[in-house]
Amino acid sequence: MERTLTFGVINRSTMALSNLLGEYDCKLDPKGRMRMPSGLISQLGEEGKNGFVLNRGFEKCLVLYPRALWDQIAEEVNQLNLYKPENREFARYFFRGAQEISLDAADRILLSKRLTDYAGIDKDVILSAYSGRIEIWAKEIYDTMLDQEPEDFANLANKVLGKEDKRSE
Repeated sequence: MERTLTFGVINRSTMALSNLLGEYDCKLDPKGRMRMPSGLISQLGEEGKNGFVLNRGFEKCLVLYPRALWDQIAEEVNQLNLYKPENREFARYFFRGAQEISLDAADRILLSKRLTDYAGIDKDVILSAYSGRIEIWAKEIYDTMLDQEPEDFANLANKVLGKEDKRSE
């Protein structure tokens, strides 16, 4: 039986985080630190004090997971059958580079050089919060991605979210 990963479909323990919203312009300082916007800190509430896990995203970005959501996703990945080569490969790539981080006294996080190199992040950064996680993008890459938005977003929405009309069968 094949297992389908839900990748952090919000459960009760992470429900409060499911509503993270916003797009924020930030800058890295010369040491690779970035101040978390107060709008995100207030949305994170107490969960922000539990720390985060920073990892590579599926696209060329970084993803900042609140600890509770990361633990949920890691549990899903750890349930994969690691005797299957594709599952081992996925787990290896998914966990590669993951690191625990927390806010310092000035509400900053430190982004490692290896991860910023992966995401092409130099100085100007965009944070995009959704579904309990925060994507960290190099501004230029993020702007390019937005320029490549599908011409017909309504068709994409229908393809992803639309339900088939059972009456037409």
